[in-house]
Formats: sequence, structure tokens, C-alpha cells
Amino acid sequence: MTDVLRRGRGSLTFSFLVQGVAFALLVTRIPAIQDRYGVSDALLPAFLAAVPILAGVGSVTTERLVKRVPPSRLLRWSQPVVLLALLGVGTGERMVELGVALAAFGLAVGVLDASMNMLGVSLQRSYGRSIMLSFHAAYSLGGIVGASLAWVGAHWHLALWVSYLPVVLVLLPAMLVGSRWYLDDRGGAAGEAEKPAGEGQVIVFKWLLPLCLVMTVAYIGDSTVSNWSAKYLQDVLGSSEQMATVPYNVYMVTTLLGRAIGDLGVRRFGAVAVVRGGALVAAVGFAVVAGAPGAWVGMLGFTLLGLGLCVLVPQTFAAAGRLFPGASDAAVARLNVFNYVGFLIGSPLVGALGDLWSYRGAMLVPMVLVLVTLVYARSFAAQPDRYGGGHERPRTADVGRGSNGL
Repeated sequence: MTDVLRRGRGSLTFSFLVQGVAFALLVTRIPAIQDRYGVSDALLPAFLAAVPILAGVGSVTTERLVKRVPPSRLLRWSQPVVLLALLGVGTGERMVELGVALAAFGLAVGVLDASMNMLGVSLQRSYGRSIMLSFHAAYSLGGIVGASLAWVGAHWHLALWVSYLPVVLVLLPAMLVGSRWYLDDRGGAAGEAEKPAGEGQVIVFKWLLPLCLVMTVAYIGDSTVSNWSAKYLQDVLGSSEQMATVPYNVYMVTTLLGRAIGDLGVRRFGAVAVVRGGALVAAVGFAVVAGAPGAWVGMLGFTLLGLGLCVLVPQTFAAAGRLFPGASDAAVARLNVFNYVGFLIGSPLVGALGDLWSYRGAMLVPMVLVLVTLVYARSFAAQPDRYGGGHERPRTADVGRGSNGL
């Protein structure tokens, strides 16, 4: 293993960590942001929904851009925009300024998420073994750090800009220095790419669709935990307000632990077995949450959810890279859009079902959805059968036409 690959892996790992910190600092201080700008409860969902919608636009744009610009360059310049937009959220005073900052944050996050995972997939290919989960473990660690910093800011009643400015001042220059060692899938360091991504293979959407469904389901589960765990524990299971903050922290910690050891499981048992196991554990977790007689059993359920859901997203990106080795960048960008689809669906779905039916019953819906992953687990095989099951082989004339064969 060359030093170039090691440095590339280290710099990308740090980029995942930085993104975890930034995203957690935004979402965990939403009440403070709402108070600062006077955003009403009726208007808040529109602001929150705009971020993943614009992130989806950013991801789609990235699919087009990587035909001319290497992913390393997109990552190098999108991450500073995310950090500066976060600082803009903390320093603005008028609602229009909040809207501009969140719009910049959303668009840049879409580019950043797509380009980070493109580089992760290509590095895993260069390593010849599973390392994708380690990158997402760094993201989980960053989320824990960011949430902890947000707690400090809230506990000491610090202004948003006071919480955000030191983080940006530390992470921004460190990220720019580390970006020198990003590696693209073109055999060279960042900025040395010559061949556009996506040449030589057509992306057939019906082959990618199973992975898109798994990605959507995974983020429905994740957004259910992040948005409803505290309310569920307090309102349904009767916990104290202080205890209600624990499940999400437990979920993040178990997500970190699961991803930290997940690559070893993939190397030993294969991606299909790990994905099936993760889906089953997540389904059991939702079942435990739905049937929990009290808060402690409920927290056990959220612990299982962290261990189960944590493997699905990284392995979905890795599977897309294996499925379309000649157009992995475009495949990852297209798949990444369904990250935001799941995020947009999950929280409103559980909320609506909770109001119309019951929150216990609402938890059974993501349980059933996550079991759909078992049906499509074969899509995660090391050598997926792209031409089986009625699929047609791409015509010779299609080869080299690019990645627009939706």
C-alpha cells in the first residue's frame, strides 16, 4: 500500500469528520436558529425542507460536473462553502439572510456528499478491500463532536456565531491543507485527472433502482430516529425531559461503533451478509421501540437501530461503484439524491401516522420498509449479476456514450 493511498485515505476521512461536525452543529441548534430569526413554527418546516431539496439539486449538478471537473476539486471547494454558510447562519440578522445561508448550505452539501462518496468508492477500489464504512464512521464521530459542541453552546447560552466561529476558524484551514492529498479514480492526485468520469458505461436506472430504494429506506429510518426519538421517549414511554435526549446520543455512538468494525465484517462475511444482518437488526430495533413498556427498553431499541442502520448507506454507495465501475462517479451522484428523498419522507411520514394512528404503530412502518432491503440484498454482491433477471446487456453502440442512459 503506497503512502499516496494512505494520505488520500487520511485526508478523505478528515473531510467526512468535518462534514459530520458541520451538519450536527446546524441541526442540533435549530431551536436557537428559530429564536434568532423569529421563524414561526408554521414556517420552520419550509426552511428545513429546503435544505435537503437543494442538496438533491446539488447532487444532480455534481453528476454533470464530474464529466469535466474531478470530484476532488468539487470537494475541495464545496466544503469551505458549507462551513462559511454555517457561519452565515450564525451571524445573520434578517430572515432573508437565513434563507440565503441555508440555500448555500444545501446546494454545497449536495455537491460535497456526492463528491466525498465518489472519492470513497474509488479509494476502496484502489485498496482492493472494504474501507467505505471507515469513512462514514468518521462522519458519525464528527456528528458526536458537533452535537457535543452544540450542547456546550446551548448550556452556556452562547450566541450562535460564538459557537460557530471557532469551529470554522479551526476546521477550514485544516481542511484546505488536507485537500492537497485527495485522490481521484483517474490514477493521480487531486487535480491531475485527465479522463472524464462516466465514459465507457451507461447507467441503466433499473439496475440502480434497488440501491436507490435501500438508500431511501435507510434514511427514512435515520430521520425517524433523529427527529422523533426524544419525543417518543418522553411522550409515549413517559421518560423525563433529560432522559429523552439520550436515545439520539446512544444511536450516534452505536452507529460509530458499528461502522468502525463494519469493514472487518464485510471482508470476512461479504457485503450481502452484512447488509442482511444490518437490516434484520434494524427491524428488530424498530419492533422493540414500538413495543417497549418503558424508557429503558426503548433505549435498547434505539441502540439496535444504530447498529443495524449504520451499515446500509456506506455499503449502498460501494455497491453502486461495483455495479457501474466505468461510471461510478455518476452512479454515486444519482444514488445520493435518494439520501435526501428518504430524509424528506421519514419525519413527515412518522409524524402523520403518529397523529392519525399512534406513534407506536408509526414505528412499525419503517420496520417494514427496512425489511425491503432483504429482497434486494443480492444487489450488494461483489460481482452483481447485472444481466440476470431479465436485464438486457447494453448495446455496443451505447458504450462510450456517457452516463445519461436513464
